[in-house]
Amino acid sequence: MEITTTSNIVTISGNIKSVSDYQQIKGTLDSLAATHKSIIIEIKDSISITSSIIGYLTKLVQKEGIDLSIKVGNKSLLELFDDLHLISLFKVRKL
Repeated sequence: MEITTTSNIVTISGNIKSVSDYQQIKGTLDSLAATHKSIIIEIKDSISITSSIIGYLTKLVQKEGIDLSIKVGNKSLLELFDDLHLISLFKVRKL
């Protein structure tokens, strides 16, 4: 997995699957949340996302008031967000 950041846009390439992926994503988003109230996450090709990341993103939106939008490139990941009823919470849409 690789993360790049431009302003308030975080682009994630590769599969999200490990604890170190979670730590890397959390660290990136923590530093962005300190300076931006709106964050866009582009998940280019991961087919899944870990529950720890979903929990962390939920905390960002509900407790810290971050305006979060997620754009996904993979149909399976879009369906996962839909199955978990997270489309509206995270403003998920297709890349």
